Amino acid sequence: MRKLYRYVLLITLLAVGIWAGCKKGDKGDKGDTGATGVAGSTGATGPGGPQGANGSTGATGSTGATGATGATGLTGATGVTGATGLTGSTGATGSTGATGATGPAGGPQGSTGATGATGATGAAGSGASSYLLLNQSVTLTGVTRFNIAAITQDIVDKGAILVYFRSTGTTTWYALPYTEDDRSLRLSDYGLGYIEVKANFNSNGLDFRVVLISGSSLTTLSVTHPGLNLSDYNQVKNALQIIQ
Repeated sequence: MRKLYRYVLLITLLAVGIWAGCKKGDKGDKGDTGATGVAGSTGATGPGGPQGANGSTGATGSTGATGATGATGLTGATGVTGATGLTGSTGATGSTGATGATGPAGGPQGSTGATGATGATGAAGSGASSYLLLNQSVTLTGVTRFNIAAITQDIVDKGAILVYFRSTGTTTWYALPYTEDDRSLRLSDYGLGYIEVKANFNSNGLDFRVVLISGSSLTTLSVTHPGLNLSDYNQVKNALQIIQ
């Protein structure tokens, strides 16, 4: 038994000696950091979550206050009064009354016959005239000039020139400027002794009527016929006492 104890003790001592001989040495230097490994691939994106419900509409804001009204601008100055038009020409003198009858022959001297009645005063001159140009032509290019010697400088400066047209052989007059569908005809210019009309088409067989009104008659006309329609030749003819 004692022999076995010694044997165990010996083994124990050998073990302690071996452990003591194998004691850990000093810590060595830290080794270099190893290279970073290759990054792994990105994983697939997961499915999106469901869309949330729309929020409720916010309340409408209140209407802002109306701004103040701006001040009224100043009244413009009154324009200069135009010159007075010329006086219309005097109407024709009325006819002389009939002479009284002579007393009988050989008898007492007959009494002087009664003075004949004074003839009616002639109508006042209208200061207007009308000129008829028959079977005329107009062209698309340029203007068409008509020479009218009665157009004086007074009419150019103070009066008025009205132009009407119709198809030759018809009776209805149309005032210039005239527009119908794709056709137009207008008075483009006038001056001493002439007028010019401009058309956007070519045509033959047109009659033109040109009405000339003096400056004084134009002033009178605005007073005596304030509602006169200058586009209606019949109204103009009656108002100005044009015979034609």
